[in-house]
Amino acid sequence: MIPVHHCVSRLFTGLIVCLIPLIGSAQDGRIVTVGVNHAPPYRVVTNHEVTGLYVDIFNEIADRAGWKVSYVEAPFRRVLLMMEEGKIDIMLGPLRSEERERVMVFVAPVYPPERKLFFYRRDEHRITHYDDLRGKKIGVLSGAKYFERFDNDEDLVREPIAHYENLMKMLEKDRVDVVLAPELVGRYTVNQLGVSVSVSPYQVPGEHSYIAISRASPLIDDQGEINRVFEQMRAEGTYDKLVMGYQDHASQ
Repeated sequence: MIPVHHCVSRLFTGLIVCLIPLIGSAQDGRIVTVGVNHAPPYRVVTNHEVTGLYVDIFNEIADRAGWKVSYVEAPFRRVLLMMEEGKIDIMLGPLRSEERERVMVFVAPVYPPERKLFFYRRDEHRITHYDDLRGKKIGVLSGAKYFERFDNDEDLVREPIAHYENLMKMLEKDRVDVVLAPELVGRYTVNQLGVSVSVSPYQVPGEHSYIAISRASPLIDDQGEINRVFEQMRAEGTYDKLVMGYQDHASQ
């Protein structure tokens, strides 16, 4: 089994700067480039490493497949563009949509479903049913998909921002009325920032998110390998152990 070596790269004005050198060469094992945005606890990017639930699961898959992994950090919308341009091989955790299927293949629904929550600060912005969203300024992650009705509703007022941390800060300062976020990342961000916000009673069930491969990547021929390794992890209990570890941490 070939170990996974991590290269953390950051994207600045179109340049990629490696902060940690990649150990080994392509001859030692396939190098897979993965685009990630900082979205704890799914994808946690620091100056020295990339961690988080989605990353840990993919690292286990890559380790078993004999791949080395090079991570490139960029805002979520930029990661989507790099997938379209073939500048990266993989992204972790996008929801499936017809629009996205034109530029990427959704290989395996590896990541567990997660409720979508509506965070608010003022009582008048509390969401009890979908129609309460009308007339509200809703903070969303730029480029993200949430659920079909919301994503396709042209009557809603959205404020797209690159990071959930900034969205929660805007909510605290009344620059948005509501922030829509997946449960784990929303609660994690609120706790880390220490902002005083509440969760609306109206919530939306989640759906599985995927490991996706760019249609412009040569890795497109290795879809079967990802599925094979993932099924092996599930059969052994490794997958459930990784997921439960994060869910237990989030509930504390």
